Amino acid sequence: MNVAGKHQPDIIERPASLLVPTWTKSGLALVYNEDSGNTYDIRLKLSKEMLTLQKQDVVCVHGGDPHLNHRTVVLRRQPTGGLGLSIKGGAEHKVPVVISKIFKDQVADQTGMLFIGDAMLQVNGINVEKCTHEEVVHLLRTAGDEVTLTVRYLREAPAFLKLPLGSPGPSSDDSSRASSPLFDSGLHLNGNSSNTAPSSPSSPSANEPKYEKRWVDAVSLPLAMARVSRHKAGSHKLRSNSFEVFALDGSCTNVLQFCTAAESTDWLQAISTNINDLTHENIKMANQGFSPDDQIIHMGWVCEHLQSLQSSDASQTHSYKFLALKGSSLYVLRSPPVSMSDWAQAEATFNLCEVLFKVHKLWIAEDCWIQAKLYLGLQQDCELRDNEPFCFNVLVGHGQSHSFSVELGSDLALWEKAFQRAVFAEVRRVGSKTYMCSSHGRILCFTIDFDAGFSCSESISKKILWRYKFSQLKGSSDDGKTRVKLLFQNSENKQIEMKELEFANLTAVLHCIHSFIAAKVASVDPVFVNNQSITRKYMGNS
Repeated sequence: MNVAGKHQPDIIERPASLLVPTWTKSGLALVYNEDSGNTYDIRLKLSKEMLTLQKQDVVCVHGGDPHLNHRTVVLRRQPTGGLGLSIKGGAEHKVPVVISKIFKDQVADQTGMLFIGDAMLQVNGINVEKCTHEEVVHLLRTAGDEVTLTVRYLREAPAFLKLPLGSPGPSSDDSSRASSPLFDSGLHLNGNSSNTAPSSPSSPSANEPKYEKRWVDAVSLPLAMARVSRHKAGSHKLRSNSFEVFALDGSCTNVLQFCTAAESTDWLQAISTNINDLTHENIKMANQGFSPDDQIIHMGWVCEHLQSLQSSDASQTHSYKFLALKGSSLYVLRSPPVSMSDWAQAEATFNLCEVLFKVHKLWIAEDCWIQAKLYLGLQQDCELRDNEPFCFNVLVGHGQSHSFSVELGSDLALWEKAFQRAVFAEVRRVGSKTYMCSSHGRILCFTIDFDAGFSCSESISKKILWRYKFSQLKGSSDDGKTRVKLLFQNSENKQIEMKELEFANLTAVLHCIHSFIAAKVASVDPVFVNNQSITRKYMGNS
């Protein structure tokens, strides 16, 4: 691949809301067009709010018609050096014939109007757009001493068509190379120029049009609410050293390819950081219209992994969802909420007290130290083992589980901390939760209270039957369906007392108990939260 070396990004700022700085960055990459199967050279420019893809083009900077998309150039063949150019491509391989080499100080170079990447349209008035490589070679060799070429710069010239003379190809036999679209045909068009001196360069007339090859903006994607994906289209498999960026309006970059995993991760981290920054600003703006009890804690794109029920090998499919932690609920949406009514269109909502967040897998190469590197977005060479994504499960009522993944460990750390904050805030807000249950045929009310602990009362009279503090809960067991046994230690005689209860939705109750206990411990010992963080082990303390 013809990709330039990495450019160290410049720091714009470091918002207090983010774990990593906002980046501005530029550099070369390749873009893969899945329709044609070809890769093209591009230049990426990253700003705080925009990712711009630039493609090379030949522009008229003096004289001529700047809107004309083709050029006509007259070449006068020299006794030594011929036309001074090489070509590649051909209709037999469904690619155009393009100029792949221009020899310095020879005829083609002296015109100042021909460039590597120019596609041949006509040779002496004969249309060659559908000609094979060998046919174009024959026309150029037999065109006489004066050859008129009509060309157009191919902004999406396949990268392999612009490799230099002598690059590897399908055959090493010189006789076959003349008609091979993967080889330069300069030797056959120009003769062996290595044994002859080049002709003296001549300066173009001041009245002749002047052209330059420049990088011009082709696609600009706003990063607000954008998403990044390393998944292959229609597959759960991840791409190697490449990803796509999708804007909120559906426009995308196509597949961006990089030389190394480190370079790909650098760009992925930089783009994701800027997206997260813009999302945080959007959250602050949106929260101005919500009550203090209904604030957005965190939101963003995630990839949901769905088990295929129709496949015998239990393969996975995936789809992208937008998650939001807002007020008392976890929202699962198809797209970012733009208006107030969009929140009501959520695919699902779950009560945060009854949701359990669990890191599913975080595979890091054993010999890779990334505490500062990946977390802070610096250059690093580590890769995810077996290309596994950073996954987390959201366990909800009735034993249901939703599996999601994000692209980077820093994103996983953001989600883990956001879930903790949202759940703890909701526990403190509601103060207590009461569930209907039964015990020995009696209908009871089981209450979890942030200040008082656990209690059980009669459903009608509200008479308290028993009460225990959180610290008195010493263990529990359940049948995985409806029944749970709670073991409490009597504060006076230190004996263990068992309370057996039956719930219609046992999973929700157990998750709620977990949420209240975690919030209680966190209120007493804030360091506890970070000590229990799985991602913190890899990503460092935020």
